[in-house]
Amino acid sequence: MIQLDFYGTLVAASLVLLLGRGLVARVGVLRNYNIPEPVAGGLVVALVLLGLRIFDMEIRFDTSLQTPLMLAFFATIGLSADFASLRKGGRIVGIFLLAVAGLLVVQNALGIGLATILGIDPLMGLLTGSITLAGGHGTGAAWGSVFSEKYGLASASELALASATFGLVLGGLIGGPVARLLITRVQVPGSSPQETPQLPKGFEQPNKERSITPFSFIETLALIAVSLLAGNLLNGLLHATVFELPTFVCVLFVGVILRNGLSALGLYQVFEREVSVLGNVSLSLFLAIALMSLKLWDLAALALPIFIILSAQTLLMALFAIFVTFRIMGRNYDAAVLAAGHCGFGLGATPTAIANMQAVTQRFGPSQIAFLVVPMVGAFFIDIINVIVIKLYLTLPFFAAV
Repeated sequence: MIQLDFYGTLVAASLVLLLGRGLVARVGVLRNYNIPEPVAGGLVVALVLLGLRIFDMEIRFDTSLQTPLMLAFFATIGLSADFASLRKGGRIVGIFLLAVAGLLVVQNALGIGLATILGIDPLMGLLTGSITLAGGHGTGAAWGSVFSEKYGLASASELALASATFGLVLGGLIGGPVARLLITRVQVPGSSPQETPQLPKGFEQPNKERSITPFSFIETLALIAVSLLAGNLLNGLLHATVFELPTFVCVLFVGVILRNGLSALGLYQVFEREVSVLGNVSLSLFLAIALMSLKLWDLAALALPIFIILSAQTLLMALFAIFVTFRIMGRNYDAAVLAAGHCGFGLGATPTAIANMQAVTQRFGPSQIAFLVVPMVGAFFIDIINVIVIKLYLTLPFFAAV
């Protein structure tokens, strides 16, 4: 076994991103279906590591940088959230929340229904529903522990992590193809001679050049550091209370308060272009480390019934994005980008959703509405709604007798 330290892991993550960029640039299928660069590079490395395992070789990475990168990304999301812009998106956020809540309900219904048909514990169906797919690794690990201790479900935590891994991979793979299908039905911004193209903002087109100075870099880095520190302190204060929230939500919340509080007091205006640069760097490195660290052999160990359920969930997500999300969000270009984002956090995580949308907007043009709505819903509201939906399902007769 080879154990890479912090520096070795950072070098490997950087090489994964360069590999992903090269693959997307040279492989037409990846480019045409808008596969995010970190996903392309990360999966290739994960497959290579799976092959090495056959020969009793294993490479392990130092993942200590993964959580800080994820939190830094959410801090930049918060620092990009302007209350004036959020007010403009109020109605759209409300409609998208309905789509998100609807998917959570259907995911769990499908999981429990298929588990019952396949003759396995309905709890496994619930665990392979919104808990691990929309909830991700953190939510999956937490509920897996509950299912093991309270309901006596064997290997619940292992199943949760494997299911969340499956969702992370597929969430990054299906978003681009879904958007590509939908974009053929709409008019892309700037494609009409009479239409003035939108200028990209924030996270929409990460490869656009943005002016940066050393001092402004330090200012923005300080804001991110304060968001991380205060967010962790807030998470500690809320721990074990009815108001407990995931750490990344606390960090995002502090970022929002910092951005709008400093602006309201006339003390400082956040440099959005630089926030987006640092956010995109954090996002890319986080995804690279997360994907290259995937233990694909955990997925190979999934029992056939669980694999069937997760495959059905992937098909459900694609169909839901095409026939529900796209339609209720307006059947336009923004709706197509939102559908790609929904695939990302409906199966995986908010960073995957952002990467999906970036892959689309980098090629077809910006979508300010999508990058306003998805981070807010995917990083905050979805966790609250998901907890409510899960607890309501646990009151069903299926589980009352367990």
